[in-house]
Order: sequence, then C-alpha cells, then structure tokens
Amino acid sequence: MTGSQPLFDRTARIRNLARADRASGLFLHDRAISGVQERLEEVNRTFTAPAVVGPFAEYWRDQLGLGNAPAVADADVLDLAPKGHDLIIHGLGLHWANDPVGQLIQMRRALRPDGLALALLFGGESLARLRIALAQAEADVAGGLSPRVAPMGEIRELGALLQRAGCALPVADSDRFEVTYTDPFALMRDLRAMGEANAMAGRLRRFTRRAVLLRAMALYTEIAAAPRGRVAADVEIVTLTGWAPGEGQQQPLRPGSAQARLADALGAEERPAGDKVGG
Repeated sequence: MTGSQPLFDRTARIRNLARADRASGLFLHDRAISGVQERLEEVNRTFTAPAVVGPFAEYWRDQLGLGNAPAVADADVLDLAPKGHDLIIHGLGLHWANDPVGQLIQMRRALRPDGLALALLFGGESLARLRIALAQAEADVAGGLSPRVAPMGEIRELGALLQRAGCALPVADSDRFEVTYTDPFALMRDLRAMGEANAMAGRLRRFTRRAVLLRAMALYTEIAAAPRGRVAADVEIVTLTGWAPGEGQQQPLRPGSAQARLADALGAEERPAGDKVGG
C-alpha cells in the first residue's frame, strides 16, 4: 500500500516479532525453507552473493546453509546494495508489507543481471475460516466489524506483482495444507508464537470483548471441525519466483510463433472451427 494511511502498523509488527517463540513457533517457516531448498537444487546454479530478507532472516540463512550472507530486516527500505547479490530470498514477511511491489522492486534492483529472487508469503487461503468466524462473531455480538486478520493476496494478484516489479520469467505457485489443533485457543497461541498477531493499523486498541471471543471460538469449532475432536487451520504459502533481466536469458515465445501443432502432439485429428464432435 502506498497511500497516506498505511495498512499495517510497523511498530506493532516489531513488538509482535519480539514476543515470538523461536523454539516452537517457526514450524511453518521450516516447511517454507524446505521448499526453498528444493527450488535451489532444481535451479542447479552456484550462488556466490546471496542475501536473506525477512522477520527471521538469520534463522532462514542458517537453515539454508548460506554462510555469512546478509540477514536483512523486512523494513520499508531494505538494506540491500544495488546489484550486490545474485540470490535474494524474502522469507514469510511480504504479507505484512505496506508496499509489497516496492519491496520486490528493491529486491530486483539489488540483483545482478540474471539473479534470482524468491519471495515467500502467506496467501489468501490462509486462516480463511478463522477470518469468517471472527467477522461473524463480531457482527453477532457487537453489531460491527473491525480489522482482525491481515488481508492476504490471491495467487493471481501476487504473481502480477512480479511483473510490476520488472522481474523476468515470473512464476507464482502455492503450497496449501491444513494444521490441526486441540481447540481454537491453541491456534491463537501458535499465531502469537509465530509473531503473526494482529498488527493492522486499523485494529481495535482495546481488548476483545469476552463474548465476541467465545462466540468466535464456538463458530470456528463448528466450521473447522477435524477428526478426533480437533479443529483445522488453513495455510497457503505462496512462492514468487522472478529473475533480474540479463543477456542471454530465456525468453517466452511470442503468441503465434509455435513451430508444432497441438493436434500433432496429442495424436488427434484437427477439425475446422465450428465442427461438432459426435452425433
């Protein structure tokens, strides 16, 4: 976001991260890191000047075995040298950025030609049922709504951010799964342990009414029921992959430039437009 009123409160975000429990709260980061490791193996390239950005950048750097790579806080202005890196990883922090396009532009400018940018963030499917339960509970009890769960982008929207940032060969994909808990309160504790508590600028600045909270938990238990009396939480980790433009880089084909017909590849008969198949 680039308007006069930021969507997120950076001070609150820093406070939430300071209270995070790194011993137990980073299991989703571990899953995301495993995905990054697989992608880097597929790229099959040796990176000599990597950097890691994010709320737990040092943890990501160490888990990825990136040695003394700079660990950069995901502040509004990233501490990255122009064209100083051939790999930049933004680890599960971009969903809290007031200007996500600006963050990606800074990453692209800090890459050397043909350098790789990987940005991982929570996508729009994350906590979908919790968002519904909280909104319905507040409407039922208080007669209104307040920002409680950060809005998260859909994968198509997030993929478009790479193009706006000037990245070449942009790709966006997602990892969707569920995590189960004994009850909704255990989920809320986990969110605090991850540093993912509410840091929206428009959030209520007072404690949530007990009636609202109890109503939300009852609704969530109903709509997110899982086997053995547990509740499920939706998680979507989106990975954005883009490259800094460089000479000799692979380019997408122009429309209409294909040298083979789809019908030949499928071993099918090509029919004129308008023909019907069958009787």
